[in-house]
Amino acid sequence: MKSLVYILLFMSAIVFGQSNTLFEQGNRLYNEGKYQDAINSYKMILEHGEHSAELYYNLANAHYKLNHIGPSIYYYEKALQLNPHDPEILNNASFARKMTVDAIEVIPEVGLTRIIKNITNSYSFDTWAIMTVTFVFVFVILFLCYYFSYGSNSKRILFVSSLVSIVLALMTLGFAFKKFDLDKIDQPAIVFAKESRIMTEPNLRSEEAFRLHEGTKVQILETLEGWKKIKLSNGEMGWITEDDIRRVRNF
Repeated sequence: MKSLVYILLFMSAIVFGQSNTLFEQGNRLYNEGKYQDAINSYKMILEHGEHSAELYYNLANAHYKLNHIGPSIYYYEKALQLNPHDPEILNNASFARKMTVDAIEVIPEVGLTRIIKNITNSYSFDTWAIMTVTFVFVFVILFLCYYFSYGSNSKRILFVSSLVSIVLALMTLGFAFKKFDLDKIDQPAIVFAKESRIMTEPNLRSEEAFRLHEGTKVQILETLEGWKKIKLSNGEMGWITEDDIRRVRNF
């Protein structure tokens, strides 16, 4: 058993070392203006089963330099899935989106729904879960201190503090479940075809609803025999052949 563990650790170290070498090689090629060669180096890292926001960001930058609209936006989106608040990724992704043909209006959310969604998306599901566990732990400690305390003032303060901590625990638990639900229905994809016909039904004989072009971001709602039902940020929906788009969250 120990031998197997040592072998796995040794192989992991080799793969990690190769990935670092390829990443440095890709960066060097990028700085030399050899963007396609840099892309090839970065993709070899992906073939090893490794991914990171930095890797996807560099891949996106290389594609952007080559005016590859779809791939550049695709990899920026993948980088944002792992690091959604990084200012450099957000800035470069904004520049890449300006290369797209389709100008799709975004229907803004208003009121309490928008506030709750913004708060929920402030942290990942794991972070909300950790916060919940932390507040529960704090509640247990404060309640025990309250139980064994003798002073009336200290008991009052400890009781109120324990109530606040359990309320915060319930709130963060609620946000954790809300984040889980949001992540579950969030299935972004990027159009890779230069131009794609969006149909009203999942077949080529149906009526054409509208057309989309390379780099446009959509949400996948349903899959049916080689077709994807999609929704745009303006609320329009239709069916697109699965070969024309690439799902962002596939890692």
